[in-house]
Amino acid sequence: MAKVIHFKDAPLTLVGRSLKNGMPAPDFRVVDQGLKEVSLAAFKGRVKIFTSFPSLDTPVCDLQVKEFNKKAAALSKDAAIVGISKDLPFAQARFCQDNNITNISVLSDYRYSSFGINYGLLIKELNLLGRSVIIADKNDVIRYIQIIDELTAPPDYDDVLNNLKDILQMPVSVVSKEELPPRCAPCEGGASPLPKEAVDRLLARAPGWQLVEDKRISKEFKFKDFVEAKYFLDMVSEVAQEQSHHPAMTIVYNKIKITLTTHAAGGLTENDFIMARIIDEMEV
Repeated sequence: MAKVIHFKDAPLTLVGRSLKNGMPAPDFRVVDQGLKEVSLAAFKGRVKIFTSFPSLDTPVCDLQVKEFNKKAAALSKDAAIVGISKDLPFAQARFCQDNNITNISVLSDYRYSSFGINYGLLIKELNLLGRSVIIADKNDVIRYIQIIDELTAPPDYDDVLNNLKDILQMPVSVVSKEELPPRCAPCEGGASPLPKEAVDRLLARAPGWQLVEDKRISKEFKFKDFVEAKYFLDMVSEVAQEQSHHPAMTIVYNKIKITLTTHAAGGLTENDFIMARIIDEMEV
């Protein structure tokens, strides 16, 4: 179920992937103030403090960026603070120049909504980002999540800093060995399909997905109406593009059927089960 936050007591819905501590930080595509794409890899080997907000044109967001810029000055080079909103890059550049924001990176999710979708922070009703602070360590493992329930309220800076202090003392967590990688791997011609034993094992961990002719897996998703179904399809399309995996998707009113296979392998590979897991993490 999608998370509900509030704007002056009116409910708003956060959609996208559901995150939890200990899971790999999802990749994303945002743009910098020069319109260049930036992904998670840009901060490789550093502790990453992602702080999202609706718009720099509001007082709480204005203060949020200034506060984190001030706090960043006292941090080691091992930490990177990254502010992300759906403000246009030009507006972000003007704000940073006017307010001497030099210690943090301020990036825009306006083009793809990728950060919002991958981190479960896209406000469905407003197409803006919710207010949050998420910390991922040097191994890109999520160690802290703070999502602000009231959109007009600031983050709990003391809680962020207390947890950040602990994470910086142990910035490399022990990564549990997952059966599947966090993202799809490039797949070229000549790739081999999984043996039946592996397919059966992975399928048992993919609830609701059905094996079709031993070469594909499929699942049907049902929504309130056509608009809801189309919204889900668009989110899956964005993440699938980032994963270089292109599912077959059919929509009939309020139902979507998604079918996964790896054409280069002529059957199922780990990539199909990775994509199935990501789709199952989506909440609308």
